[in-house]
Amino acid sequence: MKKYFLGCLALAVFLVLPFVTSASDKEDDINRTQRAAQVFQEIMNAPDAISPGVLNKARCIAIIPGEKKFAFIFGANYGRGVAVCRTANGWSAPIFLAVEGGSFGYQAGGSSTDLILLFMNDHALGRLLADKFKLGGDASVAAGPVGRNATASTDVSLTAEILSYSRSKGIFAGVSLDGTVVHADKSGDESMYGPGVSRHDVLGGRAPAPEAAQPLLSELDRYSR
Repeated sequence: MKKYFLGCLALAVFLVLPFVTSASDKEDDINRTQRAAQVFQEIMNAPDAISPGVLNKARCIAIIPGEKKFAFIFGANYGRGVAVCRTANGWSAPIFLAVEGGSFGYQAGGSSTDLILLFMNDHALGRLLADKFKLGGDASVAAGPVGRNATASTDVSLTAEILSYSRSKGIFAGVSLDGTVVHADKSGDESMYGPGVSRHDVLGGRAPAPEAAQPLLSELDRYSR
């Protein structure tokens, strides 16, 4: 009898677990998207923000919100976020990604670091669509200019495919992220859009933006053309 009960319990767990995991992944996607909108709004409302002149030249933008809990699970060099790109009809729905390595880290005392990456051209967009690429290796990266009157016309900005920024303990600045690896988070994409929807479809504007992404897209529309 006991073996029968344990067998039924194991079968129930086996059947239910995929649905629980799926719901958990979807909830994580929503939280990440909402947190990205909050981080972007806070940064753009700060005195030293990304200037509209720089933001308007970006082909895509990735936002990786800092999370204190990752400092205990993954150590000092891990984060997850979202990326969106410009389309003929405005900003695309978000895809999901992760970053690891490099030197952005998590600060002493458990303070986390928010990251923003601006993809400045179509070649950089191609890197974003890859399963994995390294900043400073597969794609050139430079610390982005900070300040509302800053421009992306400096020599380093003209040659860099990606401009990078970080915010830690309230300080926002351009930061070098050489060595940081960016991974596609395909499980995040699938939990949000379902199987069969590619990252090309999402960033190309062929997948409708989920309701959870509307605050982020509204903030992007507010600060960029």
